[in-house]
Amino acid sequence: MKYNHLFGPVPSRRLGISLGVDLVPLKTCTLNCIYCECGRTTNLILERKEYVPFTTVKEELTFYFANNPKPDYITFSGSGEPTLNSNIGDVLHFITNHIHNIPVAVLTNGTLFSIKQVREDIKDAAVVIPSLDAATKKIFRKINRPYPQLDIDKIIEGLVRFRKEYSGQIWLEIFIVPGMNDTEHELTALKQAIEKIEPDQVQLNTLDRPGPVSTVRAATRQELEHIMNFWQLDNVAIIADVSERKELLSYRTDTESAILGTIARRPCTLKDLSEILGLQINEVNKYLSVLEADGKIKMVKQKRGFFYQLKRTAL
Repeated sequence: MKYNHLFGPVPSRRLGISLGVDLVPLKTCTLNCIYCECGRTTNLILERKEYVPFTTVKEELTFYFANNPKPDYITFSGSGEPTLNSNIGDVLHFITNHIHNIPVAVLTNGTLFSIKQVREDIKDAAVVIPSLDAATKKIFRKINRPYPQLDIDKIIEGLVRFRKEYSGQIWLEIFIVPGMNDTEHELTALKQAIEKIEPDQVQLNTLDRPGPVSTVRAATRQELEHIMNFWQLDNVAIIADVSERKELLSYRTDTESAILGTIARRPCTLKDLSEILGLQINEVNKYLSVLEADGKIKMVKQKRGFFYQLKRTAL
């Protein structure tokens, strides 16, 4: 069976062996973040609807679990904002009722939590990982480039409401963009938002793969540790290093070999590799990060974007 809406399992830094469920078309989102590894948002929207048919996802999940070992997590993530799919609750209920003992994680930008139905739809997930990169209007618009009607104060209030209604784990992810959301003023505003939301964990993240804006750089480990020290909060952690992905059981050497074999023939962009190998962009990204860290490939910027090619010692 060809999977159109499932991908992986992928080596997740946070969730181990994670089977991805992609509930919206590439790149359908409420934000157009300057760092997004999936690229520029082509469908910036707030409308919730059945972007992916529930019956199709149900068929793929049923077939997958009849023919494959169980992953550690089933994760709603992928090409855009999963809560835009009005059937996300139906998919979650199907998993919890028919695929037992596998927790569901929802990776979301958290922009729609002010809508009661969204909060209701995902309340049975084991883990919800919303992002919050800014707590002021100016930096929110600068980093996340939202749909015009979105307001950061309303978004934070939605997360606060969700915390009050939801009994599972909330891991709040904050993506640090040096020079934008790491000033004393912005960090103070973020700390105040964190204290209102009361997440179980706060996870500091930074650039892994190039995003739509080439000038965005990754925060250093020292910069991230400075933020932790500034906040003085007990539940803040820096997400594990890329190199640890290779130690996960879900890391597939055949996928690594396929990527190396493809770019050995000619340099490729992320999109090229995704289309040639039939892999989801997020999945390809995880392997590219490891291959770069291992010194097997290098990235070269050209007119059409970032191209990946072998280093001489790669094969």
